[in-house]
Amino acid sequence: MTDTPARQWTRFAALGDSITEGWCDPVIGSGEPWFGWADRLALEIDRHQRARGAARLEFANLAVRGRRVRHVVDDQIPAAIAMRADLVSVLIGGNDLSALRPDPDRLAAQLETGIAQLVRSGATVLLATAYDPGFSPYLRMLRGRAAVFTAHIHAIAAKHGCRVLDLWTIPGLADRSMWSEDRLHPSTRGHLALLAAAASALGLPAPADADPGAATRLPTSVWLRRHLLPWISRRVRQVSSGDGRGPKLPVPTPVGQRQ
Repeated sequence: MTDTPARQWTRFAALGDSITEGWCDPVIGSGEPWFGWADRLALEIDRHQRARGAARLEFANLAVRGRRVRHVVDDQIPAAIAMRADLVSVLIGGNDLSALRPDPDRLAAQLETGIAQLVRSGATVLLATAYDPGFSPYLRMLRGRAAVFTAHIHAIAAKHGCRVLDLWTIPGLADRSMWSEDRLHPSTRGHLALLAAAASALGLPAPADADPGAATRLPTSVWLRRHLLPWISRRVRQVSSGDGRGPKLPVPTPVGQRQ
């Protein structure tokens, strides 16, 4: 738990890629196909603040699958500043770090320019590290570059006064149940773990425990055909599953009143 208590926020903007978009955390009932840790965090902040008499929190989710650091810095951060978000989460870097020859030092320097702009706007910034890919035999090769990027994130947060969503140290994240059938994105259980860590970083009470059930575990041959080979193909062709897509919630909307 952070030593800094939660402040009261009026508008929350979540920035990033597929993890913040909510991939592999299905919505139950009507609404967007994916829910996710950031949408769940907006609900928690709203519930906590309204219990203290605050107005309903407004929320925008600007994250889009496949996005990279440059998209957050060039597009999403200016949009968050323009909408006067006073709480902004930034979780980005996974797609950059899985490129053929990434430069985590350069990526962190690029990201810092955007983080500095957010801080100057007066927003509370919740800045996420990379997660530790060492548990995965398919992603273990990325561990060194992810560790370097994570070290930079901690340094940026310390320099600019950001809250840190430390994915590297989330307990149990290496457990299979934390990951969806594609083995790249968190399952609902994983999104709940991110939610708990984010709430702690913001000084909020721990969210109520929930049992999302077991995640699907595909046989390796099926997983290779359904998920890994298409992912590699997109990397080789330099295309993204998010090409041509916009954010699912681009306009700040009172929590519980999605457009």
